[in-house]
Amino acid sequence: MNSEKKLCGLYMRVSTEDQAREGFSLPEQRERLEQFCMFKNYEIVDYYEDAGISAKTGNLRPEFERLKEDIKTR
Repeated sequence: MNSEKKLCGLYMRVSTEDQAREGFSLPEQRERLEQFCMFKNYEIVDYYEDAGISAKTGNLRPEFERLKEDIKTR
């Protein structure tokens, strides 16, 4: 069995205030993702948060782009 710890980056996004009110706020997403990583014994190397950016309008999501670049270079 491979005992090497898996590395991960946590990406969180909320596009509307409605999502935040319905339990999808960035802090709630972060907490759930951190709990999952702890359960799986994953090491969190970075956090990526895009707030208030809707994917529907084709807006650039800077933190998502940074995550993709980090994946390519690490």
